[in-house]
Amino acid sequence: MQTAPDSFLPTAPKVLIVGAGIVGAAIAYFLARAGAQVTLLDAKAPAAGASGASDGAVSVASKRPGPMMALACEARSLYRQWAEQGILSDIYHSRPTYLFARTDEEVAVIAHQGSDLMALGERILPLTHAELMQRVPGLGRHVLAGMKVPDDGHALGYRVVDRLLQVSGAQVLRHTPVQRLALSDGRVVGVVTAQGPLVADVVVVAAGLGSGALVGLQDILMPRKGQLIVTDRASLSGAALPGPLMSAGYLAAKRRMVLGHSSTSLVIDPLATGQFLIGSSRETGFEDRQTDIQTVSTLLREALAVYPALARQRVIRTFAGIRIGTRDGLPIVGPHPTLPGLFIATGMEGDGICLAPVIGAAVADMVLQARARFDISVLNPGRFGDLPLQQTH
Repeated sequence: MQTAPDSFLPTAPKVLIVGAGIVGAAIAYFLARAGAQVTLLDAKAPAAGASGASDGAVSVASKRPGPMMALACEARSLYRQWAEQGILSDIYHSRPTYLFARTDEEVAVIAHQGSDLMALGERILPLTHAELMQRVPGLGRHVLAGMKVPDDGHALGYRVVDRLLQVSGAQVLRHTPVQRLALSDGRVVGVVTAQGPLVADVVVVAAGLGSGALVGLQDILMPRKGQLIVTDRASLSGAALPGPLMSAGYLAAKRRMVLGHSSTSLVIDPLATGQFLIGSSRETGFEDRQTDIQTVSTLLREALAVYPALARQRVIRTFAGIRIGTRDGLPIVGPHPTLPGLFIATGMEGDGICLAPVIGAAVADMVLQARARFDISVLNPGRFGDLPLQQTH
């Protein structure tokens, strides 16, 4: 869906993007490449939110079947193109994802996930416990079986944001929270900040939870805290494992998408530094960035049962990030249903790192009224109605 038919943009439109995370940076990249004049505003700094507190997984293996899995395939292809073009050649790299099951129920979850992946043409390799042990020596006896998805990848979110902003040449205004949208004759014509108003031909709101009151999503967006653990180095020569170990419980949580449900789902991610990143919780309704001993202990116990070799490592840091989900489990991307000149890109939850390239391209096409490269109509904000604004003046 594009802007209203009576909306004619200049050749080089001025676009304000509220939010300088990975989605905002990707939108800026595609817009600037098409000749738009782009300014990003962030309440803090680029990648200060979820993009800087993520595991960097560019994973199709972990996605909910349906549009999210299909879009992840497209986004991963764009990451590969960026790497081949030199834009992310030192940031994005391919690596497999290893799914593992500890119960018969989880074995069935992996089998269903494998069927959905194959339906999209994804390569998969089902593995017995013995076959998993050959590829990931040191796995615990509680792991029954698993699956290798060889074509996934990895890119640290804050590094992607920094590179895309550099390449785009977009102006970035740090520590500039947006107070409200500026309206004229029922159209969005800019934003109002503490430093004064800024005018634009188009405004894109990609500010995570901060998008809520600005665009009328305050009752639809929901925060989910994720606690993570970082160990010391297990290897001085790169990642200690060939790829991340992802629990089938993580897949089950995504496939069920129980509204308001909180859980812990184990992922053991080998970092290029030789350390491990262990996560994570899914705590609905929490906006703080505090970690707690109960959650950290639960994750560590599960991690040691799956990969006992972790007993040799020390925990050197714990931290938490805030993912922004939605009522129906799908991101919200597209034109505002009642306000011309306004576009929304939020609610990615834990999939923002992976999906950013395809969301960036799709939003740029909408803003510029260009032929759509990707069909993201299922994510249109209009599915929630008129989205009444509660703006402060």
